Amino acid sequence: MGNGHRQHGACLGQVEPLLRPGGGTGHQGGVRAVSNGFYELKVAGLTRALPKVKVSENLIIASFVMLGDTELVEKTAEDLASRLPAGRIDMLVCLEAKGIPLTHSIARRLGVNYVTVRKSVKSYMEEPLVEEVLSITTQGKQILVLDGVDRKKIEGKRVCVVDDVVSTGGSLRAVQSLLEKAGAEVVCKAAVLLEEGGYDGSDLVFLERLPVFPL
Repeated sequence: MGNGHRQHGACLGQVEPLLRPGGGTGHQGGVRAVSNGFYELKVAGLTRALPKVKVSENLIIASFVMLGDTELVEKTAEDLASRLPAGRIDMLVCLEAKGIPLTHSIARRLGVNYVTVRKSVKSYMEEPLVEEVLSITTQGKQILVLDGVDRKKIEGKRVCVVDDVVSTGGSLRAVQSLLEKAGAEVVCKAAVLLEEGGYDGSDLVFLERLPVFPL
């Protein structure tokens, strides 16, 4: 989940309006084109310039990575936590690795714990559950893995799946399938950004939309 790319913290070049977000459970903000190949993202009261990255022969995306950006993690976590049905959530679930800091910060605000779905089977895992998913950024199949220890933690619990960016929704669906096999009930899904042209976002709590650019 997420688009898995580098983030730049300052905006360069001239800025032109590109789109206004809408639909889903997002709110007004904006992503705007920057003439030198960057895109200006406004989210949670912050501004970040995202580089334009070609991820396939026919697709360019605005690259967004939260890792290492403490201010961005904290601000977006605060906004998302305020929009979630706190009284209905027993635990959070995230997919490694970019969503981990965000999930930790939201969990702290909600007063709940969280588990992390891994992308490979580790030697220390006990009876792991495995689900396959096709990723837009890795250009191939991945596996999603839930340790048996974590399975016991979420069994019978109401969980919210958290990620940084949702694109096609393939990873979200795979995680939901994995969690349901583990006996958990997925009561909500949340992300900082929803990429245009993929997942419809009707069941997703998100802060802003992010454009994609077909070639």
